Amino acid sequence: MMIKKLYVQVILAVVAGAVLGHLAPHLGTELKVLSDIFIRMIKMVLAPVIFCSVVLGIARMENMKELGRIGVKALVYFEVASTVALLFGLLVVNVIRPGKGMHVDAATLNASSLHQYTAAATRQEGVMGFIVNIVPQSVVEAFAKGDILQILFFGVLLGVALSQVGQAGRPAVAFLDSFLTAVFRIVSMVMRVAPVGAFGAMAFTIGAYGLGSLLSLGQVLVCVYLTCLAFVFAGFGLVARLCGFSLWKFLKYIGDEIFTVAGTCSSESVLPQIMRKLELAGVPKPVVGLVVPGGLSFNADGSAIYFSIAAIFIAQATDTPLSALEQLTILGVLMLASKGSAGVAGAGFVTLAATLAAMHSVPVSGLVLLLGVDRFMAEARSVTNTIGNAVGAVAVAAWDRCLDRDMLAAALAGSTAHGVADVAVQHGAGEAIPGH
Repeated sequence: MMIKKLYVQVILAVVAGAVLGHLAPHLGTELKVLSDIFIRMIKMVLAPVIFCSVVLGIARMENMKELGRIGVKALVYFEVASTVALLFGLLVVNVIRPGKGMHVDAATLNASSLHQYTAAATRQEGVMGFIVNIVPQSVVEAFAKGDILQILFFGVLLGVALSQVGQAGRPAVAFLDSFLTAVFRIVSMVMRVAPVGAFGAMAFTIGAYGLGSLLSLGQVLVCVYLTCLAFVFAGFGLVARLCGFSLWKFLKYIGDEIFTVAGTCSSESVLPQIMRKLELAGVPKPVVGLVVPGGLSFNADGSAIYFSIAAIFIAQATDTPLSALEQLTILGVLMLASKGSAGVAGAGFVTLAATLAAMHSVPVSGLVLLLGVDRFMAEARSVTNTIGNAVGAVAVAAWDRCLDRDMLAAALAGSTAHGVADVAVQHGAGEAIPGH
């Protein structure tokens, strides 16, 4: 029955949450706790999944040159994809001009509601600080904070070390393999309550901001959604075609994860499942372990689209003239600043606030215009980010000629047959990938 499928349950939960939030706003806002609990349960297993996947993938490599090669190709892909996304959003916002005719006087805007975002923005340390913070002061602290890049850094080092010690490191590899199998079993349990998390998230969103805020800024909201949708099918569609697989079948394959992200507004909420599904689709563990977690910071295509549209929308709404060079300069700074926003709550909004405050080209008080609909736009950018990282992992594997195309074809052919929980149960999470 269709009702047993996870993505159907998530959709029904989102609709029910929206109705409840509209009819009983106070109760809806209180139900945010359901979403918070679900996100915390996912974050609980993020660190062990990422750490074990990276260590096991690298420890089983026969040549360390493979690690450097994959890393360089992943970074090149990330930068090209995010740059194209920024330019794509810039093109759309200049053609549609959603802020035209609003004639908002920036001096009259009450910016007090931005305090929590601008305060967070002042704590960002820039690109150099970001690079330094990749290295953890303490491994325990990195796991305690759930700092993905620091965990990834230590995981790479441990994987290389285990690979170099050879036979002596096999007991550790075997232990991590068994441990990862158990963790993926926990993931399958947690995903059973994904509809509850999505219900709470949507009830809170509609209850807190109402349908009115969605309608009042509907044009810019539609602009973001349509741009993300067009970029997914045009940009990622081209990547998929070049790599020799069907984007539509791939989207159906990760359909449960897409709907979960849409309901929770968090790319992290499906990270373990996405990583497991990519491995089952023929992407080697080292590629999955490096590309997917790294992509959270380096390959935020949906956030890039949001940055370009939001920044230029504020300029249009406040009648702030910007030359083509000024627009490109703002986007260039946004592209660099976004690399240092990992781990900051509301990172997209915070990065935008920090950039506008530093550039002085667009009034930062104009961000007030987006407060009411930012949560809705977060759904579009989170889904686009998730799809971008999943497609990116397949693309890097294809570029490196290590993609198992038979496994990919088999996975996509049965894309509607199993959810991630079913797949994780049927295929042992510690099972080695044939041919790797």
